[in-house]
Amino acid sequence: MTPVIYKDTPIFPGKIVCIGRNYAGHIAELGNEIPSAMVVFNKPSSAISDRLLAHAGGPVDYECELCFLIGDGALVGIGLGLDLTRRDLQNQLKKQGLPWERAKAFDGSATFSPFVALPDDINRLSFTLHIDDKLTQAGDPGLMLYPPQTIISELTRFMSLQDNDILMTGTPMGVGRVMAGCQFVARLYDDRQLLIEHSWRGIAL
Repeated sequence: MTPVIYKDTPIFPGKIVCIGRNYAGHIAELGNEIPSAMVVFNKPSSAISDRLLAHAGGPVDYECELCFLIGDGALVGIGLGLDLTRRDLQNQLKKQGLPWERAKAFDGSATFSPFVALPDDINRLSFTLHIDDKLTQAGDPGLMLYPPQTIISELTRFMSLQDNDILMTGTPMGVGRVMAGCQFVARLYDDRQLLIEHSWRGIAL
C-alpha cells in the first residue's frame, strides 16, 4: 500500500471520498448538467500511487483537486491531488446508467502531494496546475458549488469519516489527457504564500 505524507510522516488513508461536478466550468466543458444534489463517489486505498499513469488499460485524463485530510471528524490537513479518470470508459458507463468505479477507482487512479497543516482560513486557499510550464487549471473554494464545510456536513449525514481519510473536492475546468513524459507541477497557495509545490511526470507502463 502506498502512503501519503502528512507533516513529513507517512500515513495510510482508509478511503478517498471524492466530490464530482463541483465546479461549473468543469461541468460545462464536459457537457454535463449541474446536479440537483452533491455527487459523491469513493476510491479505495489501493488507488493511491506515487506515479502519474498515462495509461491504465486505456487513456487516462488528469483532474487536479484541492484535497483535505480528515482527523477527529474534521479537516486537519491540506494538499493537492490528481484524480485520474478513464474518460472514454466513464462516458460509456454513464450512457448505460452504470456506476463509475471502473473508470475512477482503478489502481493508480489517485496521486497526491504531501499534506500540511490546514491554515486558519480555507477561503484564502487557491491552487494551480501547470503542464510543461503552461497554466492548465486554477481553482479555489469560492468557485465550488459545494465548499469544503458544506461537503463535510453533507457527507456526515450518511457516512463516517475516519482519521486519515482523504477528501477530494472536485476539479475546475481545464482537464485533459495525461501524456507520457509531460511534466505536471501543482502549487497550493494561502493567499499569496506558497504552501506546497509538487511535481509528477507522466509515465506509460
